[in-house]
Amino acid sequence: MTVVTRFAPSPTGFLHIGGARTALFNWLYARHHGGHFRLRVEDTDRKRSTEEAKAAILDGLTWLGLDWDSDVVYQSERAARHAEVAQEMLAGGNAYHCYCSPEELSEMRETAKREGRRALYDGRWRDRDPSEATPAGVDPVLRLKAPRDGETVIADGVQGEVRVENAQLDDMVLLRADGTPTYMLAVVVDDHDMGVTHVIRGDDHLNNAFRQYQIYRALGWQPPVFAHIPLIHGADGAKLSKRHGALGVDAYRDMGILPEAMRNYLLRLGWSHGDDEIISTKQGIDWFDLDGAGRSPARFDLAKLTNLNAHYLREMGDGALADAIAPRLEAALGGPIDDAGRARLIAGLPGLKPRAETLIDLAEGALFYVRKAPLPMTEKAAKLLDDDGQAAIERARPHLEALSDWDEAQIEATLREFVDAADPPLKFGQLAQPLRAALTGSTTSPGLFEVLAVLGKEETLDRLGKGVNSGGQRDPV
Repeated sequence: MTVVTRFAPSPTGFLHIGGARTALFNWLYARHHGGHFRLRVEDTDRKRSTEEAKAAILDGLTWLGLDWDSDVVYQSERAARHAEVAQEMLAGGNAYHCYCSPEELSEMRETAKREGRRALYDGRWRDRDPSEATPAGVDPVLRLKAPRDGETVIADGVQGEVRVENAQLDDMVLLRADGTPTYMLAVVVDDHDMGVTHVIRGDDHLNNAFRQYQIYRALGWQPPVFAHIPLIHGADGAKLSKRHGALGVDAYRDMGILPEAMRNYLLRLGWSHGDDEIISTKQGIDWFDLDGAGRSPARFDLAKLTNLNAHYLREMGDGALADAIAPRLEAALGGPIDDAGRARLIAGLPGLKPRAETLIDLAEGALFYVRKAPLPMTEKAAKLLDDDGQAAIERARPHLEALSDWDEAQIEATLREFVDAADPPLKFGQLAQPLRAALTGSTTSPGLFEVLAVLGKEETLDRLGKGVNSGGQRDPV
């Protein structure tokens, strides 16, 4: 048997964090078993489905690196097939027309409420002849003739054996009065036609599984393996909401999170492999199976995600990392990075990566390497370039100009020798702080000698000669 999983989002909003995890688990399971991962967009709710949401879902999956097999299936294009199957069920005696009016259905609900029962359809049209319908000509709905006795039992791939008394399930609607299919029918037909063998989704769908299982049995189709994973909660244990970080994955991309880090973090939300925390995508594919999924809600923690992201930043190649932050830098510059700026950027990244948790942190720290002099200055940096600061730089400048070997060790030795012999006396901080301000536009940066070495002799002397551009905060990235 070839394993086929699917991710079936509704395009009524962006790809949120819970949906992204569901997609990841399905993708990993399919890749682990050498199977297929399919994508189905459940866009039958025309009022709430939007083209923007569809595009955001596809974009989010692409950013996460979750490639799907075959074409995307759009559920709205399959309504005729859904109705065809429903008519087959009617012809086979597994469904029937129901002519209940809205008033009758409302009365059923009110009666059940008064009697303290669940509001279930009472089956009054289950065995009646359509000729009894009044008024004549009313379009009926089509309902499943569900079993009334016994239990529906599912061997869930995560929850274990789960069961429900059939008396707790009513004869659900398959086709509405206007002939459009309901969600329950459409999902079963689509999963069957797509050859889905494993349905991995949140445990909020567990009740749906019992109803869908009954449709499979009525059609004589083999049900897939159902596997319901617990939902994600916030770090405080409460249901995940926007205040916990329940955002679209595009928001995390904008925050500077790497897709590798997001995949690793989502994998650990409800699944484990011993005590491993850092799990590469290859390891995830090699190791992932349903027996590693937990039965308790996972807790989303943004701080843990950013810490994990910092690890992946440090592990990423400097060239690839330069490419990743280049769009942010170019947006701040208002134009492309020139070749010299890119060379400085790549040379400076090893010293910047340990100081960053996100691509935004990294881009902000790296911006001075790709700017052209004169640099914009923070207010604190500009204050360091007063008359005393400028004078200290001018006194040290000839010593830098005379250097033939431009590396960290030689730069440090030269500047320290200069300070030690300075007359009038000069403390090292009186030189180092203005130098940092003139070279970076800020009071914080990697080590001063590293900055000088990365900038190179020509760029360093050029920046020292052009002085302060303006006070105030620098452009954000």
